[in-house]
Amino acid sequence: MLFLHSLGHFHPEAVLDNAFLESLDIGIDCAWIAERVGIERRRTVLPLDYIRQTRNRDPREAVRCATYSNEETAVRAARHALSRAGLDPSDIGMVVAGGCSPESTLPAEACRIAGALGIAAPAFDLNAGCASFLAQLHFLAQWEQSAVPDFVLLVNPENNTRTVDYADRNVSVLWGDGTTAAIVSTKHSGPGRIGRTHYATDPTGWHLIQTPAGGHFRQDGHAVQTFAVRRTTELFRAGREQFTYNGSPLYFIGHQANLRILESACRRADVQPREHLSCVAEFGNCGAAGAPSVLSMHWDELVGGARVVLAVVGAGLCWGSVQIEFPEAA
Repeated sequence: MLFLHSLGHFHPEAVLDNAFLESLDIGIDCAWIAERVGIERRRTVLPLDYIRQTRNRDPREAVRCATYSNEETAVRAARHALSRAGLDPSDIGMVVAGGCSPESTLPAEACRIAGALGIAAPAFDLNAGCASFLAQLHFLAQWEQSAVPDFVLLVNPENNTRTVDYADRNVSVLWGDGTTAAIVSTKHSGPGRIGRTHYATDPTGWHLIQTPAGGHFRQDGHAVQTFAVRRTTELFRAGREQFTYNGSPLYFIGHQANLRILESACRRADVQPREHLSCVAEFGNCGAAGAPSVLSMHWDELVGGARVVLAVVGAGLCWGSVQIEFPEAA
C-alpha cells in the first residue's frame, strides 16, 4: 500500500495574462485565446521584458535570464510539502524528480534538489513528460515495501516557458510555470491512500510532442488534442467504474493542458462540474506539475472519505491514472 502524506506547490510571481500575449502582436487577442484554450493567466520564471524584447528566440538564453532555476522552485514546493506533513528533510529517504524540461542532462535533477534541501539519500530522475508524477507513483507502487525508504519525496519542477517560442501563437498561449512536490510512504499511513495506478505508452506517436535539447517545444496540435480528449475520457470513465459508490464525494482531475480539452473529456465521460477540479485557467499548462498542483490546492478540502481520479497524458505518447482515497478519520 502506498500512502500520500502531503503535497506542496509553487508558482513564480510574474503573470503572463492574455492582454500581455495580445500585446506581442503575433496574431492573437484575448477573445481568440479564451475561445481556443480557456486560459486567462499563466506564471513564468522569465522576465516579461525579456519575452517582449526577444520572443525567447534562444531557449538557452532563457535559462540564463530566468528568475528561478528548477532547483530553486523545487525547494520551495518541497518545503511546502514537508511543512504540511510535519516532516524535516532528514526524514526523507529517497528523492525522485522528473518533468518536461530538466536544466541539464548531468547530474540528475533530483541530486541537485536533494543537495539544496540537505537530504543525504538516493536521488534519481524518472521522466515521462507531462505524465511524470503519475509514472513516479506507478513505478514506486510496484516496488517491494521493504525496498522503499520510510518517506519518499517526488518533485516535478516545470519551468517550461523557457522552451516556448513567443512568436508562435499556438504554443505561447498554453504554457505556464509551476512546481509540485509530494511525500509518499509504503510504511506509514497518511491522509491519502493510493489505490489502483495505471501507466501506458504508444511509442508510435513519439514524434507528435517534442522539445529538442536547447530548442523550442513543438507539437502536432490537432493530433495531440484528439489523443488527449480520447485518453482522458477513457481514464475518467474507468476511474468512475472502478470506484464503488459509497456516497462520498468523487472528484476528477485531468492533465491541465487546455480547459477546452478538459471540458470535452468531462462531457463525454459524464463528469459534472461539481466533480471536476482544475486550475488551468489561472496557471496554464504546467506540465507534470499541473494535475498534482490541483490536488495540492484542494488538499485541505479532501477529507471525510473524498476520492479522486487523477488522469494524465503526455509525450511519448503516454497516459495513466491513479485513484486516491482520503478515508474518514478514525
